Amino acid sequence: MSFSQGLSGLNAASKALDVVGNNIANSQTVGFKAGSVSFADIFAGTTGLGVQVAGINQDFNSGSLASTGRDLDIAIDGKGFFRFVNEGGSVFYGRNGQFNTDEKGNVINSSGMYLTGYQATGTPPKIEPGAPIGPIRIPTDDMQPEASTAGTLTGNLKADDDKVIASAFNAEDPSTYNFVSQIEATDSLGSKHTVKVYFVQTSPGEWKAYAGDETSPRMDTGSPPKPIYSEMQLKFDASGNLIPGTTVPAGGVMNITGAALNGANALNLQLDLKALTKNASDSLVKLGEIDGQAPGKYQNFKIGDNGEVVATYSNGKRQTVAQIVLADFPNTSGLQSEGNNVWSESSSSGQPFLGASGTGSFGDVNGSMLEQSNVDMGAEMVNMIVYQRNYQSNSQTIKTQSELLQTLVNLR
Repeated sequence: MSFSQGLSGLNAASKALDVVGNNIANSQTVGFKAGSVSFADIFAGTTGLGVQVAGINQDFNSGSLASTGRDLDIAIDGKGFFRFVNEGGSVFYGRNGQFNTDEKGNVINSSGMYLTGYQATGTPPKIEPGAPIGPIRIPTDDMQPEASTAGTLTGNLKADDDKVIASAFNAEDPSTYNFVSQIEATDSLGSKHTVKVYFVQTSPGEWKAYAGDETSPRMDTGSPPKPIYSEMQLKFDASGNLIPGTTVPAGGVMNITGAALNGANALNLQLDLKALTKNASDSLVKLGEIDGQAPGKYQNFKIGDNGEVVATYSNGKRQTVAQIVLADFPNTSGLQSEGNNVWSESSSSGQPFLGASGTGSFGDVNGSMLEQSNVDMGAEMVNMIVYQRNYQSNSQTIKTQSELLQTLVNLR
């Protein structure tokens, strides 16, 4: 029996040394999680028969983060796993954030598995609640032009402006207006159009706005023809806020139209002035926001701390592509190790629950960073010494038992 006890001790110590060796070998593996051995005794009735390895546990605590400056390096600071799918559709989970792109722009890990995320939908693309989950692909196609159809102006008209104008408005005569603001819009081919909005104080506290497309203006039929400007009368309350119901036309939105340019559709822009105010500060009116875009060439992409993948284009526009999805489990210790630094779901781990960076119990996604291995080299060296001594001690019990048997054999 002593032989079997000693042999079980040798096997257990050898297995423990294997785990230590594996930890040390992967001390520089990105996202690696150190393992440890659990032992259990073996009994037959009241008799001890030695020791056995009850299981290999993995430490899923986060490793330290290191900055790399590389766009496709991603780290999770806290709980959660990246979610991958392979060509066959099987799902795996991991913490190694070293990614590349394939020839189609799909984000893949070193094993060729696809990183998955919530897909952006709509125009402009954005992440909606309940968005579908699929492989993340970085689009390198050109961004197509879109015509501007709606915009807003924000700012203030000077309430105590002492310049009151009685003469007819003339865009070419600065004496016929108090202030002018300029914005840019795009037509259906992506060409830029300069839209100017002129503000005229017609009586103390009473204003009018005139707006027109000055790149391709509509022209009247006079001789010579003159540009046609949209017109709106502006009224403000005692607090200096525009009263949309009293503007002429009502609603506080100007319809600005132009003539067709280079074969594009004529510009037709709804410009919202409802955010304008009138108080004693200087006149300053600027563009709040406007839709539409010129054509753009893909330049690069960034992964934000919320896990969103955002592509940038030469026209200055940014487009959300996807948002990295994170997964976690009721019992991470029950995950099945699959090699290549990934795990799969098992009956012990429970089913995964999914979420985004920084939500619920999930950690934060950090772009241009990597999570280092959580192997503690000092602790592993100590464990190696302990298991080595354990191995030697078990071998000594076998040697001692052998000597006792030899003594019995030599009895006459």
